[in-house]
Amino acid sequence: MTVLEAVVKQTGLYASSRKGRLYVYWGDQVFIPSAPFKYTPSHHIDIMCTLLGETAPTAEEWVAQGLDKYGVIAVLQGEEKNAAQVEKVDHATAVKMLTTLGDIGQVGPSLGSFSVGSEFLAALCAEYATELSEKTAKLDTDPHFWMPLTLPQAEYISLMAQKGIEADISEKHHQRMAVFKATLDLSKYGIFGAVNVGSEACWWDYGLVKLYSKNNLKLLGTDAESDLLREFMGVTANVMQSELGATTIDDTSRVFGCTIKEGGSIIGSALAGVTAKTVEADGAIIVNCVAPKIVAGKGAILYNVISEEEIIAEAGAIIVEVTEESGDKYLLKSDMETCGGKAWKIKLDMNDFSFEDVHGKNQDANITVIEAKRQELYKKVAASL
Repeated sequence: MTVLEAVVKQTGLYASSRKGRLYVYWGDQVFIPSAPFKYTPSHHIDIMCTLLGETAPTAEEWVAQGLDKYGVIAVLQGEEKNAAQVEKVDHATAVKMLTTLGDIGQVGPSLGSFSVGSEFLAALCAEYATELSEKTAKLDTDPHFWMPLTLPQAEYISLMAQKGIEADISEKHHQRMAVFKATLDLSKYGIFGAVNVGSEACWWDYGLVKLYSKNNLKLLGTDAESDLLREFMGVTANVMQSELGATTIDDTSRVFGCTIKEGGSIIGSALAGVTAKTVEADGAIIVNCVAPKIVAGKGAILYNVISEEEIIAEAGAIIVEVTEESGDKYLLKSDMETCGGKAWKIKLDMNDFSFEDVHGKNQDANITVIEAKRQELYKKVAASL
């Protein structure tokens, strides 16, 4: 199962109970709710979050829960259960911003996934018809929609200043969203509400390399969360649909759809779709790779690498093979200590292109054609082993 397939499986719970709305979910995170997932929508917009406790956290609890590191949803006290969003602020700043709206009730980190009603969507499309037709502006939901719709102007300007946005720009945008908000019918629905997935919900984020590694290796764990992840992913045994020859495998590793013709050693690792003569993996993740010999050290990630020669990944190394629509392919390398976001425009010494270059070269590519060519190459190398 791919991460995207897992997202589709998980989000169906919510879509089935909220018909007539547009649902937007992150394609790189999966969460299993601990709170009931059926409810009646009461707001034009609702956003998923993990609300922590029945009262607003203290300054000490704010830090302990790491709320200064997340976009935070605050639900105000009252029958309406209206909510507001603030981004990555300390407790004092959040309290100052939100008390102008009312008394703070429950608070928790935002999961980012949301749904909107058809009336709101139609109104938003009409408001931004020019930007949609010109396709030149860049607007993000949190800073450009949710925050100006739920925060007072001064507080919104202050938060946007932390992002380097000048006050006059933020002021104009807030005023625009205030006029837009006034066009909405608020007699039946509030503007912005929270959908609590539960404080005990499991939340597996694959959006950063370190989180990708951490959460995939949870398949190897022995705690209740790992048990739940394996159940959700359909992992019923350490080795599934695989032929491992004389390969030794420890009790924690998980191997799916692999063929290792001769032998090797797999320790504390997760492998899927791997074909090789020998594999030596210790604390690594190897996905959809084929080569005569594969060696991967602790923390290494190998993804989609097709090679007629041996593949060696040192501890912490990340090696991904990019196949283009033309059939050309090349390796893109990094390591666990490199932030792809910060290095987005930088050509690392071990690569021929920057991450941004690769994105630009392939953003309009036909992935169905690419996958067919990749599978053909994979089978050809696998047959030669």
